[in-house]
Order: sequence, then C-alpha cells, then structure tokens
Amino acid sequence: MGMLSEVDDCWNRIGIRGDKSCAQLAGHVHCRNCPVYAEAAKRILDRLPPQMEEGGVDAPAEERGRLSSLLVFRVEREWLGLPARALDEVAGMRRILGLPHRRDPAMLGVANVRGTLTVCVSLSRLLGLDATAVDARERPASARMLILGGAGRAVVLPVDEVEGIHAVDLDRLGALPATVEGASLKYSRGMARCGSRAVGVLDEALLMQALERSLA
Repeated sequence: MGMLSEVDDCWNRIGIRGDKSCAQLAGHVHCRNCPVYAEAAKRILDRLPPQMEEGGVDAPAEERGRLSSLLVFRVEREWLGLPARALDEVAGMRRILGLPHRRDPAMLGVANVRGTLTVCVSLSRLLGLDATAVDARERPASARMLILGGAGRAVVLPVDEVEGIHAVDLDRLGALPATVEGASLKYSRGMARCGSRAVGVLDEALLMQALERSLA
C-alpha cells in the first residue's frame, strides 16, 4: 500500500469501478480518459523504487528519458512483459463462456467486459507454453485479465498473476536465452531485467497480429 497510500484512487470510489457518482465521468466516459486518473498514474510511476528502474534513480536524465513502462505478469511459469501503452485495462477475473465450434484452440470463449461480450484468448496456447488443456484448471486467486486492442477490437488475455509496472529501456533489451523457441521466440523482442526477474518482453504489434489471426 506504500505507493498508493497518498494517492486518491477516486476511480475505485466514485469512478468506473466505484459507484459511478463522479460528475466528470459523463464527459470522460471512462476514468482512464480523465486527467485526474492520468496524474495519479504518473505520481505512482514516479515513486517506483530504484530496483524497478533499469538505470536506477541516479541514472542520467537522458537515460531515464528512454525508459518505458512495462507491465510484468506471469503465464504458467513464464514471466512476461507488455508495454503498458498497449493495454487498455487490467481487470479482475470474470466468468469465461465457452463457444462451440471454435476455429482456433487458443480461443477460450467470451467474457463480459463493461457490458460487452469480448473474446478471450489463451496466451499460454498462443505462445506454446503448455500444450495441455491448462485453461480448464481452476485459476489462482492472483489471476487477472489483460484487456488490449481498443474499442471495437478488444481482446481479453487471462494471466495467472500480475506483478506490477517496471521502467525499462525497450531499445536496450537483452538477448533471449537459447532455450526459448517456437511462438514465444517469434513474439518476443528480448529480455528485460525487472528486479530479480528475467522477463520476456512481448512485441505488442506482433502479438495483436497473432490475436487477430486467431479470431479470423
């Protein structure tokens, strides 16, 4: 709670995740479009501890300027990252309704996201992390849904755990280990060191292309 204790999370009280009584909500439609929300996010990111920044707080200003926000999450035993700019929202788990005659095994079904039935895709199957029917198992309490793609083409990716946001230089990623192969290699742009974790950074453009192919 340390980073959040001094930030008014009004979006959880009176905004889209609260009672929706905020007078600004009608004009902004969603809290993520509100300058108050944006400023709160900036304040939280500004307070990231040194280990969450690749260069640390003593890095030169021009080096800090190259850092981008990376959301780090876990799928199966793999720690992965997506640039935060690619994400619309991180939401709690919702019930996934299976679809008959699915054309792609990575497609899990649909979930109700803000009143809209949105397609859910298994990142585990898409990346070939596990060939078994892992998505039939009970998901852990830490499970979350990543929503990306924007209005009209949103896709939901269930993940097993969201670790948080790290600041990394996406232009200075490390090489992927020789053990990484297949789809994971195809959709990854390199490795980032996030605290004590080695995180495979996914290329959001290639990932969206793969997701759209699975829905075609």
